[in-house]
Amino acid sequence: MSVTKDTSKSISPTLLSVIIFLAVVVVWIGVRLIFPDVPTFFAGTQPENIGVTNEKLLSCPSTPNCVSSQSEDAEHSIEPLIYQGEGEQVISALKDIINQEERTEIVSETSDYLYAQFTSQWMGFIDDVEFFVNKDKGVIDVRSASRLGESDLGVNRERIESIRQALEQS
Repeated sequence: MSVTKDTSKSISPTLLSVIIFLAVVVVWIGVRLIFPDVPTFFAGTQPENIGVTNEKLLSCPSTPNCVSSQSEDAEHSIEPLIYQGEGEQVISALKDIINQEERTEIVSETSDYLYAQFTSQWMGFIDDVEFFVNKDKGVIDVRSASRLGESDLGVNRERIESIRQALEQS
């Protein structure tokens, strides 16, 4: 009786899983590089209830992925923007600032309101960002909210602070 030794090598299930995962990541990055403006399944659905109602922007959800100058709780609260001049001028300045950013789209505007969408580069998450020139208070109320997920890793707050700085310099 002769015993033969099997010399063929097999890939462990763990290694195969890692290889498949890396292949999916490489394909995903390639698709995002070639088609950066194509929405992903991380884009979520555009909210139908945003805008200004009785000089109020939509409240933030309970999740920590939203900031609003009209929020009264510390987690979501951010200072409104300060402006000089007329409402139309500040909306124009905000449009210029937003249009300088990559992966942004201005969805709607009026003489005292601006709504823009910001899309993350790799995953395609969309954040809805609103500006309301509150003439009664002499400020620009802001709201920046992620459509999906629990945390935004501070992206919405950083975005508004960056816009604040750019507006002050314009």
